[in-house]
Amino acid sequence: MAEKKLHPSVEKFKEFVKGHPELVKEVRSGKHTWQELYEDWYLLGEEDTRWNTSNDSDEQKETDEDKKSDFMATLLGSLKKMDPNQMQGYVQNISQALAAIQGVIGNFQGGGTDSKSPGTNHNPPPNPFGFRKD
Repeated sequence: MAEKKLHPSVEKFKEFVKGHPELVKEVRSGKHTWQELYEDWYLLGEEDTRWNTSNDSDEQKETDEDKKSDFMATLLGSLKKMDPNQMQGYVQNISQALAAIQGVIGNFQGGGTDSKSPGTNHNPPPNPFGFRKD
């Protein structure tokens, strides 16, 4: 069978992609389609800064690693400065606030804050609607 000749611009694009293997990865990962990349290449040209993704991604990885290490250093420094007694007080205040919120929610649900455990209440609350079947 005779092989179909591609348009010269498509063949140039194929050559361009061979020189930029990161574009294949972007298409395979679903970030872009071949059509989008071809249109961008056709409109912007080969010298556009959009095609310098490998340099940008390397720089971005380095800055991400720097940010992670800075975050960890900040976190560890904060942990060293914490007073355990003060943290215990914060935890107790939060626990009391959560217990109060649970009590309010329990009151709205009609259960109240009984001394019973939550699983022992076998009587369902009365039906608020007085409909009966005939």
